[in-house]
Amino acid sequence: MAENKEKGLKIFSLGLQHVLAMYAGAILVPLLVGRALNLTTEQLAYLVAIDLLTCGIATLLQAWKNKYLGIGLPVVLGSSFVAVTPMISIGTNYGVTAIYGAIIITGLFMIICAPFFSKITKLFPPVVIGTVVTIIGLSLIPSGIKNMGGGATSEDFGSIENLILSFGVLLFILLLNRFTKGFMQSLSVLIGIIVGTVVAAFLGKVNLSPVKEASWFHFPELFYFGTPTFEIGPILTMLIVGLVIVIESTGVFFALSKITGTPLSEKDLTRGYRAEGVAITLGGLFNAFPYNTFAQNVGLVQLSKVKTVNVVVAAGGILVFLGLIPKVAAFATIIPTPILGGATVVMFGMVVASGIRMLSKVDFTNQANLLIMACSISIGLGATAVPTLFDQLPSALRIIVSDGIITGSIAAILLNLLFRVKTNKQSTSTTILPTQEVSETRTL
Repeated sequence: MAENKEKGLKIFSLGLQHVLAMYAGAILVPLLVGRALNLTTEQLAYLVAIDLLTCGIATLLQAWKNKYLGIGLPVVLGSSFVAVTPMISIGTNYGVTAIYGAIIITGLFMIICAPFFSKITKLFPPVVIGTVVTIIGLSLIPSGIKNMGGGATSEDFGSIENLILSFGVLLFILLLNRFTKGFMQSLSVLIGIIVGTVVAAFLGKVNLSPVKEASWFHFPELFYFGTPTFEIGPILTMLIVGLVIVIESTGVFFALSKITGTPLSEKDLTRGYRAEGVAITLGGLFNAFPYNTFAQNVGLVQLSKVKTVNVVVAAGGILVFLGLIPKVAAFATIIPTPILGGATVVMFGMVVASGIRMLSKVDFTNQANLLIMACSISIGLGATAVPTLFDQLPSALRIIVSDGIITGSIAAILLNLLFRVKTNKQSTSTTILPTQEVSETRTL
């Protein structure tokens, strides 16, 4: 009995470690989207809570390998950074309900097309995955920089106090990475956010009333923000987000396959993609987010040497529990914007670094690979920096191409197709194999 209790405690502690490793990334997405869409404090708290709950359910779905669902690997799912700018754009132009209509359609699309995706992994070679990840990071950095100043619409944007707080958090995170190792190092971003918020509280920049007013328990509500609406532009945009999520997750699945020594078949990949589709559909129904496999937890699996699924089942259970307690979610809403900015700049910068690291394995003596990367990143950054370039296009098309992540990802996929068809015998692109690694993409 004592041995089972000790074993259970160890599994719980390892599961909690996974939750802590992904927690900062999990709460940042709802905070970024919610604040950009000017949601109330109560709505923001709900968004964080439902996000944690759905992260837990999505993780359990992937761990529960059966005939239809689940990759059966120690993966943890969280809200995708890819969806941040598209959700903000859709919400601004079409309203919040259009976001969730598009997410529901995307989830159903992924469920139906999961068998097809598993057959086209050769279309996602390292040059495509690395380029897409790099574009994601580069496109998100401007929002992090704006938050460092206090938020683009803030009256005290760029004030000395805001800059001290944001750069202080950035420096603290870097120092933790310089002078700590292992578990502490993996939690550097979360610790930086906590310490920065405490310092900001002493400066009178933290309002604790949302925590006091939040209830201890709240069950998720179907269509919390209203009945979903279905607009062609947002749906097309979110479908492309779903495809990018498939590309990211493919790399993570194969990385875990190598770490755990578990070979993956097409059927395994189908179950993995289908589970993510179900998770995304749930996100749409309960007004949460699109979900994908978190790469930083892959690093934690490698670091801890614990490769059993029991650990991520424990992590999923903890996330579900936290998601049912609004007071926990309310703590996330009190984080000052400059603190958020200092942390996100680190995280988004690491996304860029991870993309570059993936690209380092690509054969750039091949002109085709150079062109795929060069054109995709240029187009993606161009669309982010000059979104007015597409103002003359129809609104449904404009919302797709004005987002740098979407535009750059489409370019990478199409260019890879072009050069594969043209130089198929020369093997311009390399099929993703279990021997290829995917590095951490969201935390230091």
